[in-house]
Amino acid sequence: MDLEQLFNQYKEQSLQGRYITLESIEPVLENSNTNNKLKIIGKSVLKKPIYQYEIGNGITRILLWSQMHGNESTTTKALFDFINLLNGDSELAKQFLNTFTFCCIPMLNPDGAKLYTRENANKIDLNRDSQNLSQPESLVLRAAFDSFKPDFCYNLHDQRTIFGVGSTGKPATLSFLAPSYNEAREINASRLKAINLIAGINDVLQEYIPGQVGRFDDSFNINCIGDTFQYMGVPTVLFEAGHFQSDYFREETRKYVFIALVSSFKILSENDVVGNKSDKYLSISQNKVVFYDFIYKNIKINYDGIEIITNFAAQYKEELVEGKLCFNAYIVKIGELENYFGHYEYDAKGDLYQDNHNNVPRLDQKADFYLKNNIEFVNGLMKT
Repeated sequence: MDLEQLFNQYKEQSLQGRYITLESIEPVLENSNTNNKLKIIGKSVLKKPIYQYEIGNGITRILLWSQMHGNESTTTKALFDFINLLNGDSELAKQFLNTFTFCCIPMLNPDGAKLYTRENANKIDLNRDSQNLSQPESLVLRAAFDSFKPDFCYNLHDQRTIFGVGSTGKPATLSFLAPSYNEAREINASRLKAINLIAGINDVLQEYIPGQVGRFDDSFNINCIGDTFQYMGVPTVLFEAGHFQSDYFREETRKYVFIALVSSFKILSENDVVGNKSDKYLSISQNKVVFYDFIYKNIKINYDGIEIITNFAAQYKEELVEGKLCFNAYIVKIGELENYFGHYEYDAKGDLYQDNHNNVPRLDQKADFYLKNNIEFVNGLMKT
C-alpha cells in the first residue's frame, strides 16, 4: 500500500499551516457531519464549543484528541486527513469502520488555539490537570473517556524544533511514548500493548523517515493525562509531531502523522500487538535537546578593539501578530555550541560581525546582522 499516495488523496486542503483555530475546523466538521456523527460535548473557559466526531461500528473503541495545547496543530490536520479517509469508499476505510469505533476530539483547547498558546484561557496547562480537573476542558475529556470507555487512547501533540533523535544529528520528526503507569516505569499488560503498537508504527515509519523517529521520556507524572489513562488500565500512545527539514509549517510532518495513524490501525486490526516488543521499543533513540533553528560558526567579533572568534545560535519564536503567525528569529546562545546542530548552519570562516546596534550579538536580539559589510542576514537567513 502506498501510504504517501493515500495521504495525497485524502489530505484536507482547507487546513494549512500552523495557526489552526476553531473557525478553521468548524466548516470541515460540518461537511463531514453525516448521520449525526458530530456533537458538542462541552464548552471551553470562553464558552467555545468542544466537538466530538464519532464514526465506525466496530467493537474496538479508539479515543483520539488533539490540540490539548492550543499551539500544537499538526496532529489536528492529520486527524482530519484520517477522517477524510474514513469517509471515503476505499476497502481500507470499510475495514477500519467495521473493526473500530473512533471518537475524535480534534480541538480540546479552542481558546488556546485562538491565542496560539500552550495553555487554556486560564493559563493552565491541561496536560497537567488530569488529577485536579480544575478546568472545563479537562472535565470534558474525562467525561468523554468515562462515557466512551475506550480500548486505546491516542494523545496527539506537537514538539519543538529543538529535539533530535539522540545525538545522530537528525531531527525528531515524530516521537512516541507509551506513558508509564507508575513511578517504577514498570511494564504491565496494558502498557505493553501501547509499546508493541509503537514498535510496529516505527517499523513502518523507518521506510519513510529513516532515523527520524524518537522516543519521548517516560518519567511518570500522574498529573499528565496519558499517564493517568495508562494508570487506569487503558493502553495509551502519545504522538509528538516534530520538525522535518525546512518544514516549519509542518506539512511534511503532517503526512507522517497520517501514515502513523493508518499504520497503527492496520496493526490493531490484524491483532499484531501480541507478544513482547519491548526491546524494539527501547531501541528507538530517546529525544534529546540538540538542535537550534540557526547556528552561526566562526564569527569574528570586535570587543573594544580585541577580536575574537565565536559562535552563536538563534531560535524562532512563533508570535501571533494581528491574527497572523510570524516566525521571528532571536539570538538565544553565544559561545560554545559543541554537540549541537542547526537546522540552518552557516560557517562565517572568520568574517567580521556587524549589526545596526552595537556590532556585538546580544541575547534576545533579532537575528538581523551583516558579515563583511556585504552579506546580510535578515530574520536568521542570508539574504540573496
